[in-house]
Amino acid sequence: MLAKSLLFLTVCCGVLHGGEALAIQVCELDQQPIDLNNGRSTEGKTGIIRCKDKDSGVLQREQEVRSGKIMGLMRYYKEGKLATEFSTNEKGNREGIAREFAPNGQMLQEDMYVNSQKTGISKSFHPNGKLRRATFYGADTREQAYAEFNANGSIRALRCGDKALLAPLVDDATLCGFVRSPSKIDFFNDKGEVSSRAVYEAGKRVRLESLWEDGKTAQLEEITTDRRTERSFSREGIKRKEVVFKLGGKYPVRERQQDFSESGTLVSDKQWVDGELSTEKAFYLNGQLRSVSASTTNGKQRSVTVKNYYDTGTLASEESYLRMGDYQQQSIGVHKGYSQQGKLVSESTYDERGKLKHERSWDESGKLLRDDEVFEDGSRKAYAK
Repeated sequence: MLAKSLLFLTVCCGVLHGGEALAIQVCELDQQPIDLNNGRSTEGKTGIIRCKDKDSGVLQREQEVRSGKIMGLMRYYKEGKLATEFSTNEKGNREGIAREFAPNGQMLQEDMYVNSQKTGISKSFHPNGKLRRATFYGADTREQAYAEFNANGSIRALRCGDKALLAPLVDDATLCGFVRSPSKIDFFNDKGEVSSRAVYEAGKRVRLESLWEDGKTAQLEEITTDRRTERSFSREGIKRKEVVFKLGGKYPVRERQQDFSESGTLVSDKQWVDGELSTEKAFYLNGQLRSVSASTTNGKQRSVTVKNYYDTGTLASEESYLRMGDYQQQSIGVHKGYSQQGKLVSESTYDERGKLKHERSWDESGKLLRDDEVFEDGSRKAYAK
């Protein structure tokens, strides 16, 4: 790691970057020149190496060396002003506090590192000095809680932990409903407009309402002990979708989904049992049932029965299938078709392999028009009349 750090600090002479030659840097330790191309130049030495632009004398960076090992404090400057500072351990990884600064000296970012992993509270700031984001990282280095704010100090977003974690920067004990429950919060965008509203109870978000620009509800999420319901709305305020998930397991499990037309009429209603689609209903815009599918499972075999309807509500057909996968199904049994007057007009029989074996059809009066045996090659043989 020492060789890599030394190489990183090597004096740059005439190296092309973006079509221009980088400035030549000269480095010194205790006012003595240091040649960072030569490892012996720092051998056994301790102190702060300073590198400046050769022509202007403007400070470019500072690097601590301890007993000849590049580690400890590291600072980078831009046009002579401190831009970044952090420390490294013996492995060359970041250790301790790291900060970033604006040209006017305003701190923009502060993080705490343990062996290059963020830990504890990280904070970032807007150029005007107001807090932009506070984030808590646990011992496992995962992000456990955060709060975001716009430039005028209004809250933009919030994620709560299992307890208050962001103090003293943010009063998440109050915001997250640990002190008073429930806690109701308005979230603001960068324009200062309310973009969403939420309710928290003991660190759990139980309601989130996202808004259109005019303040109408765009999406609504509500959580109870064992269910989460998500709803979507058009700009006109019409509900377009509602989805219900069952909670309590490792992952949420979809239980029901309803879809609605632009006018708000129900057009689809699906229900799941133990993660498997159980029933599915479709509707015409006039409110009449269009189709209904019901699934059953027998061992590893999953079958589906389907009934289709005319927009008058009269049964149009009855069909049965075997599910062969998420998007494939195989016809089985007897499929029947009906006229709009409810008369049986067609009948197709399939074997267990999904092959069509027999077809019959009738006219409206019930007169048999066709009665064919169907062979594997598609040829037919009419039964004797």
